[in-house]
Amino acid sequence: MATHFDFTGKTVLVTGGAQGIGRRIVERFAASGARVLIADLQADPAEALARELRAQGRDVQAAQVDLAKLQDIAGLFAGLAQLDVLVHNAAYFPLTDFQAITPTLLQRTLDVNLGALFWLTQGALPLFERQGGGCVLATSSVTGPRVAYPGLSHYAASKAGVNGFIRNAALELASRNVRVNGVEPGMIRTPAMANLGNDQLNADIAAGVPLGRLGEPDDIAGAMLFLASDAAAYITGQTLVVDGGATLPETAART
Repeated sequence: MATHFDFTGKTVLVTGGAQGIGRRIVERFAASGARVLIADLQADPAEALARELRAQGRDVQAAQVDLAKLQDIAGLFAGLAQLDVLVHNAAYFPLTDFQAITPTLLQRTLDVNLGALFWLTQGALPLFERQGGGCVLATSSVTGPRVAYPGLSHYAASKAGVNGFIRNAALELASRNVRVNGVEPGMIRTPAMANLGNDQLNADIAAGVPLGRLGEPDDIAGAMLFLASDAAAYITGQTLVVDGGATLPETAART
C-alpha cells in the first residue's frame, strides 16, 4: 500500500497553499515526492514556504495568483509542462451578516471559491490529456452542502456549488480519465478560524464533535493525499466528509 502514496515524478498544483489547510497539503505532497507549485494571493508566505521546503530537498515553487482574475489563472499554466493533480483549496469567506453582503463581496466569493474551480480545471485539461489523465480535487465544506453557519450565506452558496461541480465534472471528464473529487472539512484549527469566532465559541464547537476535538490541517491533507493516490483510482464524483462526526444526524443525541 505504501506505493499508493508515492507521488515521485508527479506535479501537483495547490491553490491557497501558503497557510492553514493548504500549507499542510503542500507539505504532505512534497514529502511524498511530488513537485509542488503553490498558487497563493499572498506572495511572501508562499515563497517562504517554498524556500523552507526546498531547504529540505523538496521540489517546490510558488506563484502569486489572484484567483478572481482569469489572466492570473491562465498565467499559472503558461509555464507548466506537466500536471498530474490539481488541488483547488483557496477560499474567500469573510464572516458577514446576511443583510451586509454586497454585490462585490458575493462576486469575489463566487469567483474565488467556485468560478476559479472551472477555469483551473479547464486550464489543467490539456496537460492532463497529454499524459493520459489526471486528478482534480477541491476543498469544499460541510457548510453549505450539509449545515448552516451564521454569517456565511455567501460562502455556503459557493461551496454547495463546488459540490455540484464535482459531481457533474466527474461525469463529463471520466472519458478523458480525469477523476474529480473533494473533501468537506468540518471545523479545522487554522489561522482562518479567527474569522469565525472567539476561543470560547471554538471550544464550545469542539465539545459538540463526537471525536471530541477540532480537526487539524493534517486531517484534510491526509484525505487529499488518499483521493489523489492510486488507492482511490476507482473513486470519482465524490466528496469525503472529514468532520469528526459533527454532521452525523445522531450527534445531538449522543451520550
